[in-house]
Amino acid sequence: MTKVLLVDDDADLTAMLSQYLMREGFDVHTVLDGEAGVAEASSGAYNIVVLDIMMPRLSGIEALRRIRAANDVPVLMLTARGDNIDRIVGLDMGADDYVPKPCTPGELVARLRAILRRTEAREPVGEASSAPVLQAGWLAMWPGSRRATWRGQPLELTGTEFNLLEVLARHAGQLVSKQEISMQAFGQPLARFDRRIDVHISSIRQKLGALPDGRSWIESVRGQGYQLLKE
Repeated sequence: MTKVLLVDDDADLTAMLSQYLMREGFDVHTVLDGEAGVAEASSGAYNIVVLDIMMPRLSGIEALRRIRAANDVPVLMLTARGDNIDRIVGLDMGADDYVPKPCTPGELVARLRAILRRTEAREPVGEASSAPVLQAGWLAMWPGSRRATWRGQPLELTGTEFNLLEVLARHAGQLVSKQEISMQAFGQPLARFDRRIDVHISSIRQKLGALPDGRSWIESVRGQGYQLLKE
């Protein structure tokens, strides 16, 4: 059973969401503050974390930073509707997606399942040596085990970053439109004013570093899309 950690200081909301999630087949544990959320999320016992941004004592953004320092568990952020700054900061720090509050339980479940579909694929035990590798220049990716290396060194990626980079790697040297990236990485069309792809690509660029001439390994064409250079 999929284990969900729900971190939100609104006790009434967490109770309502917990009941709905359990009816949908999830195993849910709730905590009401960021510090407890970090401790639980860092235990490695959960498949996914739902994390509210606005909390006392320890904000969701700081909690996310500490969680990411411990592991790469998928994180869905709950943000105030219309607060784009929090969303961008959360995505930039490694959140996999966000849902504006107030949200319906059905929307939350749909987002959780979409993230889990993207991040829970795992390589069968004993098949590591024969697992297919996706190679694009210095980049090597093993989609089955969600593992990647860059210049022969482990490349630490969030689940969403892995999906985006995998799309670009499969089309290395070619321009891929944002709409096509969204469909392949997220399984849904790109909404107007949605900057998730741009924010995650910015994070991936930092992890890959720059070419000797200062250019990024991931080039952008304004208003069109991105391409991963082959070198």
